[in-house]
Amino acid sequence: MATKQSLQAAVRARTGSGRLNQMRREGWLPSVMYGRGTENQNLKVNAKTFCELLAKSSSENILVNLDIEGTGTRLAFLQAVHHDALSGKPLHADFLAIDENTPITAHIPAHLIGEAIGVKAGGLLEQYIHALEITCLPNDLPETLEFDVTHLGEGDSLHISDVTFPAGIRATHGPNVVIAHVGKQGSGADEAEAAPGAAPAAKP
Repeated sequence: MATKQSLQAAVRARTGSGRLNQMRREGWLPSVMYGRGTENQNLKVNAKTFCELLAKSSSENILVNLDIEGTGTRLAFLQAVHHDALSGKPLHADFLAIDENTPITAHIPAHLIGEAIGVKAGGLLEQYIHALEITCLPNDLPETLEFDVTHLGEGDSLHISDVTFPAGIRATHGPNVVIAHVGKQGSGADEAEAAPGAAPAAKP
């Protein structure tokens, strides 16, 4: 399960873009915390600490204990991070105030494990979903999801309905959504070109 991270925060006044840019130059990341039954709070967190927290995590969906100066600690879920389009540096963070009984929706990295028998026979394994959207309670939030593809032969697919999720976790995708597929050798365009009676390719 995901580990709760601790993060220092301070209340900031509602300010314009100029002041927010100055705040970033001073090493702060402008943030906001909101949630059902909670008034929106404009916050700022240490940008360096926040980036280190992201670097250690497998995704940007992180549970944090926000230690808000003068207010106390509040459990929150990192709902969104807004990045600079050119540098990729975080510009703003949105935190959802929650408790341990509040269901959350997160995108969790999906990893395939094992060597498919279809790959051993010459097929090609293709992964269609690299981050799976799930809902769960905070204490059930996983770091990653692993799916065994050992049993997949050539032409076989792994669907949402084919996997068993850990207790308390539900995928938001439909049961027929394909996670991974083993393509047959020579399928697709190559197979069409090699088919008997196929028309020759037109010359330019």
